[in-house]
Amino acid sequence: MKQALYFMAIVLAALVIPAGLAQDSHHHSARHPHYKLIDIGTFGGPQSYIPPYTGFSISILNNQGVLIGAADTSQPDPFPNFCFNSDCFVSHAFRREEGGELTDLGALPGGGSSASQWMSRSGLIAGLSENGLTDPLVPGFPEFRAVLWQNGGITDLGTLEGGYESIANAVDSKGEVVGMFTNTTPDPNSIFGNGYQTRAFFWQDGVMQDLGTLGGSDAFASLINERGQVVGWSFISSVPIFCFGYFNDLLATGSFIWDKENGMRNLGGLGGLCTNAEAINSRGQIVGTSDFEGDTVWHAFIWDGSMHDLGGSLGGNISQGFALNDAGVAVGFGMLAGDTIWHAALWRGIGKITDLGVVGNDQCSSAHAINAKGQVVGESVADCFSQYRPFLWDDGSIFDLNALIPPGSPLQLQAAETINDRGEIAASGADANGNEHAVLLIPFDENHPNVEGCDYDLVDATSAALRAKTAVGHVYSRVLTPSAAWQRARFNIFQQRRFNGTSRVIGPSN
Repeated sequence: MKQALYFMAIVLAALVIPAGLAQDSHHHSARHPHYKLIDIGTFGGPQSYIPPYTGFSISILNNQGVLIGAADTSQPDPFPNFCFNSDCFVSHAFRREEGGELTDLGALPGGGSSASQWMSRSGLIAGLSENGLTDPLVPGFPEFRAVLWQNGGITDLGTLEGGYESIANAVDSKGEVVGMFTNTTPDPNSIFGNGYQTRAFFWQDGVMQDLGTLGGSDAFASLINERGQVVGWSFISSVPIFCFGYFNDLLATGSFIWDKENGMRNLGGLGGLCTNAEAINSRGQIVGTSDFEGDTVWHAFIWDGSMHDLGGSLGGNISQGFALNDAGVAVGFGMLAGDTIWHAALWRGIGKITDLGVVGNDQCSSAHAINAKGQVVGESVADCFSQYRPFLWDDGSIFDLNALIPPGSPLQLQAAETINDRGEIAASGADANGNEHAVLLIPFDENHPNVEGCDYDLVDATSAALRAKTAVGHVYSRVLTPSAAWQRARFNIFQQRRFNGTSRVIGPSN
């Protein structure tokens, strides 16, 4: 098995824009501040990464401007057949302070690479690290351990049931960590993809707990809020199905919420056999996507103790939900008539859907993060297959973020991963050689006054659109960035369950 990057795509058809796309009128802003682009840099190697959006909501940039990610060192990867990143350099997790200080968080003793996945409001960081050993069940494959960075040190959270792999996906401010581990029970449908069962864990004060499943063999915990509510996925049976109409030979999958008082509860669904929870807010509301009966049509949902179809339509039959803020405003995408073209969508309530549009003449777009102000980031795609560009949607207008940074920037922005409540954006960019760099974007606005050398003139939306149009020949034709390899750590079947409008898939191959 050697790590590879894959694309899967839906059939491209002519753009169809039905009348009455947006069911919610909204004021259209004409101007927007510029952004300062901060290149996070590396630890001596060619690239740096932030955990990319891969369907799950991510918490990597807080409201104080602290950013987490990983950066290459100059050391070659000691496992060349299973490189942690596609460039085969050892990389370490980092923490960047608001003032610019970059801290190497290191790895477990004896280990090579590490990566951060999630930062709590109190600054605790969860992720994974190699420990220098190889998995005896998968010859040559490096062992991963779920880790927690706190008080200047790194803690190995261990595994359960004799397994050799674990990954921490999220942590709250009390130090409660959730993620996944593998055991030694053979499983051809392993979520982790190594041929052994994958189970969800909850860790606190040195004790790891198996959360169980919803009836199937495998489960995976992906999210936790500050109330200690855990969200994840679980196989619910051993029946292979077409999940969301696209992938065969996979198992029916449900989503769960877990807490100490109530244990694991099935979120339910919209009538089909697949439900994917993607984000949870501080109130315990959850958004995601669920199939209808027959598993060929699916909609975005919101769960607030019971399941609700978010509803509304952009003309098509399919929608997906990816993120929400604490006010319960959700974002994702909806299909247009014909179900071959999709646009980023926002829901202010059940049935209250807004088409966020596309950049320039692009055909497709998808939204995957929203802040308390209702600012949204995502990706606009020229032909729905390639030529991705990150967008910001703010108060009714959509902007190519490359049109809001200084002209002549050494980096071309590839993707906007998340946005905090101050409007700061964690993004990735590529240099002239195609190397990926972690980027922080700072708006020149009232929350960031008197920054030396900053252009506080506003960008006109029409001018920005024209600039985006003239730059289309230079838009990044996105090959899934290497950071996705460590963000979800060689998942195979699990990653094939992802469909976010671009059907981006990663996994090992022979």
